[in-house]
Amino acid sequence: MAAAPVWSVDPRTGKRRERVAVEATAEEVDRAVRAARDAAPALADRAVRAAFLRTAADLLQEAKDQLVAAADAETALGPVRLTGELARTCYQLRAFADTVDEGAFLGVVIDHPDVSATPPVPDLRRYKIPLGVIAVYAASNFPFAFSVPGGDTASALAAGCPVVVKAHPDHPGTSELVASVLRRAAAAHGIPEGVLGLVHGFEAGVELVKHPLVAGAGFTGSIRGGRALFDAAAARPVPIPFHGELGSLNPVVVTEAAAAERAEQIGTGLAGSMTLGVGQFCVKPGLVLAPEGAGGDRLVKSLTEAVGATEAGVLLDHRMRDNFVAGVRERAALPDVEAPVTPGAGGEHTVSAGFLTVPAARLAGEGAHDLLLEECFGPVTVVARYTDDAEITAVLSRLPGNLTATVQLSADEAAGVSGRGAALLAEVTPLAGRVLVDGWPTGVAVAPAQHHGGPYPATTSTSTSVGGTAIERWLRPVAYQNTPEPLLPPELHNANPLGLPRRVDGRLEH
Repeated sequence: MAAAPVWSVDPRTGKRRERVAVEATAEEVDRAVRAARDAAPALADRAVRAAFLRTAADLLQEAKDQLVAAADAETALGPVRLTGELARTCYQLRAFADTVDEGAFLGVVIDHPDVSATPPVPDLRRYKIPLGVIAVYAASNFPFAFSVPGGDTASALAAGCPVVVKAHPDHPGTSELVASVLRRAAAAHGIPEGVLGLVHGFEAGVELVKHPLVAGAGFTGSIRGGRALFDAAAARPVPIPFHGELGSLNPVVVTEAAAAERAEQIGTGLAGSMTLGVGQFCVKPGLVLAPEGAGGDRLVKSLTEAVGATEAGVLLDHRMRDNFVAGVRERAALPDVEAPVTPGAGGEHTVSAGFLTVPAARLAGEGAHDLLLEECFGPVTVVARYTDDAEITAVLSRLPGNLTATVQLSADEAAGVSGRGAALLAEVTPLAGRVLVDGWPTGVAVAPAQHHGGPYPATTSTSTSVGGTAIERWLRPVAYQNTPEPLLPPELHNANPLGLPRRVDGRLEH
């Protein structure tokens, strides 16, 4: 693997800004992974881990101005958006520190011997332990929240797993700055800086997932890239879990009654959601089933006005811009597809938001229009006009897995008066990991009940990458049978010296 320079690029002009690093060689990847493995014992103490995460959040917040400026120069996402994203990232780090302090994630279960049971139960004590070194593949569209300091890294460190991050080429300089902050936080608590490794380059990413000391991986990105790494993880002599977020259409169903009741509100809300961040959210609504007739016409009119008033924006890099322009052009050329607001190139370095309409019947069977059922990254959505509920069902039945699915209901439907709301929820629930009613999917709250995942290709596992339960991806259970207490880890002692929530002989103890 030949080393090559890594440049910071300005997406507003496409020009190189500064040399940041070099692509890692296989030997450098090996050193980073081994340094991470050697740092693992320093994460064994839960109190140290929690303090490390909180210090990381504090130091990131202190460096806010520098980090936001660097990220804006590399992504053009804007200071307001990036400041909010950094705040969300710091909150997430502190939330995982709270999760570590609480200890419920360890899943402690103790069953004392019971010779009267059939078969007899021996002394069994179960809890979860960290997997080991975790490879994290940073996302392009969230330089903080889904990159070096993001949910995969935070949850892995909270689980007691050191991390090696493969930086995204769209923000290499930001990645280096953030990694230096996290390493300072580690050093403040006596943790070796190798606990957070960082490598650059495509080949380095491949070497990382194949490294024998890597025990798991987290990925956010494209279906093509994620599937290649997923297959590599499975093809290893010792396969490892690969938790990938790959792609999502995030369908929306607008009932006829909802459109009749509040078409203008729905159209305006849809415009705001699909153009947020220049359409570069993984939960952007990419397919909307809206009725034919007066209510649907009003919705399209409202959407036309709102999207038409949206200013052109800059995508994260010129490759994405080229893919967006080519993708919308190919979709718009399909029979019966119209563009009330034409999406595409807005200038030499920008793109214009827009949307396409198509009869839903065109999507009900296999054919060229299947392209409209694939994610197009950027500020565009497809509005499929249906004539009856059968067409809704036909289209939904052809969709792949998604991160989200949304239903827009009338007041009576939401109240359960007609039964239509419940029926629609039953149809969309198998398609997605998060189901919304009368809302929009953009915006993923960091909360204990959050689930950010979904059936393939939304994700490659049933886990979430956001919320407290994301920590479960980096743990594995182990049970001790008839083990003398002096040999047991303190988490499994009868006296519960660590004050952990646990289940003892079938009863939950807090």
